Amino acid sequence: MHRFANPARFLKLARPLTGWLFWPGLALLLAGCACGLFLTPADYLQGQTVRILYIHVPAAWLGMGGWTGIAIAALMQLVWRHPLAAVAGRAIAAPGAMFTAICLATGSIWGRPTWGTWWEWDGRMTSMLVLFFLYFGYMALGHASARDGQAGISPATAIFGLVGAVNIPIINRSVIWWNSLHQGPSITLRGSSIDMALLWPLGLTLLGFSLLFGAIVLMRMRTILARTKVEARLQRLARG
Repeated sequence: MHRFANPARFLKLARPLTGWLFWPGLALLLAGCACGLFLTPADYLQGQTVRILYIHVPAAWLGMGGWTGIAIAALMQLVWRHPLAAVAGRAIAAPGAMFTAICLATGSIWGRPTWGTWWEWDGRMTSMLVLFFLYFGYMALGHASARDGQAGISPATAIFGLVGAVNIPIINRSVIWWNSLHQGPSITLRGSSIDMALLWPLGLTLLGFSLLFGAIVLMRMRTILARTKVEARLQRLARG
């Protein structure tokens, strides 16, 4: 991993990898959405509203996965002092917050005809909302670090990222620990309760969104490194 600690070496790999992730991800996403809209049948209970799962499930997955990435980056920063870990954490935060917001919005749209309410303060929805606010707290701390001239985030921000990871297993297990309107886990290691006629396009959108997420993170990391390089050059010119 430390082979890519050098920004120049990282950028040499990140530039082509961004395109390799973005375009296949976009193609898979569009194909999955098209198949989910036009080729799958309506659910016998939820009707046409079931099609929102092709957006909602990947958004929830990436909202939680994004914070997991932040926690891993924070651990690498605090323990191994990896110079790009802080940059990665800062780059993940905005797309992670965006997908969490999409999850909350699509969940509310799904819930209105299914449960008869836009919102319920149950364990899953509440813990997901907490995750959304955690992202904004993390980004605020990250911006404060940037104002201090740091390319990534401060150790205090990294600690916040680690502590916030406690919420991830709470989100995952909330539908088991507490009775709620939200259905239980539909996809587990033992299989899926979703009929295969509805399930198969979900794999396309899940992979497509994941590849796009990776491309966005790489683009943001490249932007942060470029901005830091420009600011450092301007500071040298100002001192000279």
